[in-house]
Amino acid sequence: MEVEGEPEVPEANGVLDEEREREGGEGEETAEESGEDRETENNRNSYLSEMDDEDCERRRLECLHEMSDLEKQFLELKDKLFRERLSQVKMKLDEVIAGRAAEYKEPLAVLHKNMQLRTEVAGVYKELCLQVIKHKYECEIQGARQHLESERSLLLDTMKTELLDKIHRLEEDWQSRDISSEWWSDEGRGKKYKKRSHSMRPERRKKAALVSGPYIVYMLRDIDILEDWTAIKKAKAALLPPLKKKPESKQQYCARCQGGVLYYEGERFCKGNTILLNIKEDATSQAVITAVSTGEVWLRRTDGSKTKIYVSQLQKGKYTISKV
Repeated sequence: MEVEGEPEVPEANGVLDEEREREGGEGEETAEESGEDRETENNRNSYLSEMDDEDCERRRLECLHEMSDLEKQFLELKDKLFRERLSQVKMKLDEVIAGRAAEYKEPLAVLHKNMQLRTEVAGVYKELCLQVIKHKYECEIQGARQHLESERSLLLDTMKTELLDKIHRLEEDWQSRDISSEWWSDEGRGKKYKKRSHSMRPERRKKAALVSGPYIVYMLRDIDILEDWTAIKKAKAALLPPLKKKPESKQQYCARCQGGVLYYEGERFCKGNTILLNIKEDATSQAVITAVSTGEVWLRRTDGSKTKIYVSQLQKGKYTISKV
């Protein structure tokens, strides 16, 4: 084993020597390359330093000329593009005016369709408004007629009451009138007749009146005596019990409105209550109270019609109501 290991040592030494030689050769090559780079840089610097001012000025003028040419070409292209766009816009405008453009026809068709729909809706709305106005007009006419009848009946009742009061006062005056007024009038007529007869008979003279026995001498005039007698009769009539008025045959009902509530015959009726409406010479119908004001009540019947009744009509019994 020792004999075999001895010859390997010189081989290893030879390999080491070869590697060292290679490294030395590579170092020499890198040194040569660095020298060449330095030479190229020096040449470039020398070339740049050799350029003079005339070459720089010439290059600058060439660049300016090229820039001006480019600007002219750009302006020409810009004008050409503007003219083309303007011609396209004019053509499109002519098509729109003539009604041939698709961009104009489609929105126009949509607008026509919307116009037709809105026209139909407006027609239906107009008919409904006319119906509502007609119903309001009929309600106002009916309310005005009912109000006229109510006011007429109230006026008749008022005039009847006033006439009855006047008749009663005249009866009282008739009872307290002066009984001797007729006697005074007869006496006056007799005196006139006597004067005429005396004027016709001038030869006849007036005789003096003879008074005998106890008598009363009145120092007042005849008119004063008549006034005193009338006052005595009136005082006597005032002491008598007054005449009783005949009760009216018309039945009166208790009805009044207060604070949006109707009080009728002890019952309370508010807005929204369902009632039975009874009209003279007519069938009973069902209705709903829609509004209550100071002197009137609005009702809506089952057929949809509206009716306005006055509190005075309820008081007189023209209308009677009751809860369902």
